[in-house]
Amino acid sequence: MNFIALENEVILLKPLELQDVQGIFEAGSYPEIWSHMSTAIEKMGDVNNFVDKALEAKREKTEFPFVIVDKKSGQIIGSTRFMDIDETHKRLEIGTTWITPAFWRTTINTNCKYLLLQYCFEVLNLQRVQLKTDHENLRSQKAIERLGATKEGILRNHMVRKDGTTRHTVMYSITLQEWPQVKKHLQQLLVDSTKKG
Repeated sequence: MNFIALENEVILLKPLELQDVQGIFEAGSYPEIWSHMSTAIEKMGDVNNFVDKALEAKREKTEFPFVIVDKKSGQIIGSTRFMDIDETHKRLEIGTTWITPAFWRTTINTNCKYLLLQYCFEVLNLQRVQLKTDHENLRSQKAIERLGATKEGILRNHMVRKDGTTRHTVMYSITLQEWPQVKKHLQQLLVDSTKKG
């Protein structure tokens, strides 16, 4: 699969590079981002580890990480990635998505997911895109459901959080057959948000 930078008038999804470390540190230095994730950015060493692991997965072609850039400011405001890439079965996961708190409850996540999903279904011709989140992360569940993804179920005792507690994982997906309706829905969300703004 080939992956490229994706953009619209609001954001740029740029392939993660080593020189993005400082921008990731500045965007990710908020504990509330990491409360439901298995990793955290607390110091520069954490960012180096985050970037090194992401770039290693990219070299191994198991993941493709992006940084999310706000076009208005030119600043990195988060990260996301394609992961669990399976070319044989034409599927992947959009995950490890985080956005700096100043951009929560804005159109950034909707713009981000729209660009990623459009590329998955219209360029890569995938059959399935999955998303997953911690069962306690209600904000993330609402955000995924707002996209139009279908909740498939819960994987019990699926992962261990950074604090050692066990998390159940809520699984969602969007299929190729569902994409036209989901696309229309996302476009309407973005149009409606433009009218409000």
